[in-house]
Amino acid sequence: MGCRKRAAKHQLLRVTAIEGVCVPDPRGALPGRGAHLHPEPACLDLAVRRRAFPRAFRLQGTLDTERLRGFIEERVGDTPAS
Repeated sequence: MGCRKRAAKHQLLRVTAIEGVCVPDPRGALPGRGAHLHPEPACLDLAVRRRAFPRAFRLQGTLDTERLRGFIEERVGDTPAS
């Protein structure tokens, strides 16, 4: 979504919008329209800059992405160093 690169579904994070907030949906169980994103801060930044979330969810205005950002940054911090 943000970087527009293709990837397998298991490498992407599903995101959905609930009451104007972008919510991470790692299990893919939340109802509603979903968008897929690489779970990386840079990809999230691109999606926000391009206003991709309102288009993907077919909503007007801006969406709060702080909860999603916190989830992604926490996940990146849990990744073991190579």
